[in-house]
Amino acid sequence: MKNIAIIGAGGFGREVKTILDSINKVTPSYFFVGFYDDGLQKGEIVNGFPVLGGVEDINEINEDCSIVIAIGDPKIKFSIFNKIRNTKIDFPNIIHPNVLISDDFVDIGVGNIICAGCIITCNIVIKDFVILNLMCTVGHDTTIASFSSFMPSVNISGEVLIEERVYVGTGAKIINQLEIGQNTIVGAGAVVSKSLPENCTAVGIPAKPIKFHDI
Repeated sequence: MKNIAIIGAGGFGREVKTILDSINKVTPSYFFVGFYDDGLQKGEIVNGFPVLGGVEDINEINEDCSIVIAIGDPKIKFSIFNKIRNTKIDFPNIIHPNVLISDDFVDIGVGNIICAGCIITCNIVIKDFVILNLMCTVGHDTTIASFSSFMPSVNISGEVLIEERVYVGTGAKIINQLEIGQNTIVGAGAVVSKSLPENCTAVGIPAKPIKFHDI
């Protein structure tokens, strides 16, 4: 079993710990050593496990260790990744055992978190450090670029291209043959029926940009 730690001791980080437990029940794979969190004191106990320090402390680890970045905000997730320089660290995919993933041409990168109840069909590319929270579905011929995050019950239809650092809120639906530009935020419950540009926040049914923001 390999040592593993989670960045982020908030609600989602604690949920990811339960995914590790589920994985270990099927195939013992990971020994959980604790959390890293810049917002908590080193040594603080969260759900029975220690806070081992902040993100910079990861660069001081002197033995092989897996790290999971359990942060939903794509910009923060991207920033945290760029602070980690330790060659002893690797970033496994953390996939709940009940996730349904087709054997037909699905390419998944590194550092992804795929939660319970997700369905991933065929001819799909999921790049690096993507979060698919509970009960998300990804349809055929879809590409999801790195550092994007999808909250529970997001439905992505077929032939969708989602660029880097996109955030999609709970229960949103993305209709087929669309593109969502990088750094865009889709509000909870939105229905995306037309492609969205980069650097915007879009809400509603149908989803429309309500503001544009800097990277």
